[in-house]
Formats: sequence, structure tokens, C-alpha cells
Amino acid sequence: MSKQKFTFVRLKYRSGDWDTDQRMPINILNSLIEYTTIPVNPQEKVVELSSSELFNYPFCYMSGHKLVQFDALEAEHFKRYVLNGGFVFVDDCNHDIDGLFAKSFEQQMAVLFGADGLKKIPKTHAVYSSFFKFEKGPPNTAFELNGWGDDLIHDYLKAIEVKGRIGVLYSNKDYGCEWDYDFKNKRFLSEDNTKFGVNIIVYAMNS
Repeated sequence: MSKQKFTFVRLKYRSGDWDTDQRMPINILNSLIEYTTIPVNPQEKVVELSSSELFNYPFCYMSGHKLVQFDALEAEHFKRYVLNGGFVFVDDCNHDIDGLFAKSFEQQMAVLFGADGLKKIPKTHAVYSSFFKFEKGPPNTAFELNGWGDDLIHDYLKAIEVKGRIGVLYSNKDYGCEWDYDFKNKRFLSEDNTKFGVNIIVYAMNS
């Protein structure tokens, strides 16, 4: 297990609404403390995609409901970050493959990494066994099960892989909203639904 101190970095981008799911990062950080030996910084850090500070951190999170349209510097930084070994977890808050965030983000990825860059990953991928075991692939969210968004249950995640490792992990499942609650309330859940968040970060820190 990596002993590098983990900082939960949220990407701030010029278009759309980047500041979603305010309680989610603290919830995930609490789970890292509870389940792993990874040292963590106790608060999330917001970093502008246009800032070179981005390259100081191996993991970042990006989300939203609205348009994703990078300016030239944001696009250059995003691509360089991923190609140089950075990991971006991107979560569509609309949980809708036909929504504005999904369509515009996927268009941005096609421009930066090619039309075939973003691909579905198999349920046997290492991200599903990096800490906890998820033999059925990505766990469902309440939003999918309740028929919100596109009324689909997505049994896959997509990714852009660079040299055999994920550089961009992309979800239409709205994990951000699923994990957006005070971590003290996890004791009321029959199963801690943040465990997959632990997997994502452990994978990012060790791949």
C-alpha cells in the first residue's frame, strides 16, 4: 500500500457547474481513514484545470450537470495530466448518457484522445478488486434504481487507458450524489456504499 499522502483534488473548470456534491469528498476521506493505511489530507482541495498546480497531484475528481467545454489551456492541461500518469475520476451528476454533461464531456474526450479513446471496461478490471471485491462490476446507485436520469442501470464504467492503466475513469452512475452525505450517517446504512470510492482511489494511488 502506498504511503504517499492523499489529497482529494476537485477540478474547477471554466464551463458548467464543477462544485457539486459538497459533502462527498469528506465522506470518501473518512472511508480511506477507516479502511486503509493511506495517510490523507483532511480537506478537499480545489484546483483550477488551467493551473499548473494540477500536476502536483496524482488524483483529481471532476463532476457536473451542465456543459463541459474546455478552453485551450484547460484542454492542454487535461491531456498532458492524463498522458503523464495522472488519474481523473469523472462523474456525471445527471446519470444520463444523453444529458448535456455526458454528451459534451465525451465530445471533449474524443477531441483530446480520439474517437475510440473512451471505452467500456470489463467487470474483471483491476479497479473492481483493488481493495474491496466487486465481482459484478460497478455497484448500482439509488438514482439508477429509482429510475431517475435516463432510467437505465449502467452495468459498466468507461475509461481512457494509457500504457495499460486508467487515466480517466468515467461514470454515468452519479456516485457523487450517492456519497453526498455526512460520513457520520454511514452507521445507518446496511452496507457502506462508499467502498467503491475506496477502490477507485487505491487503484489510482497504486497503478
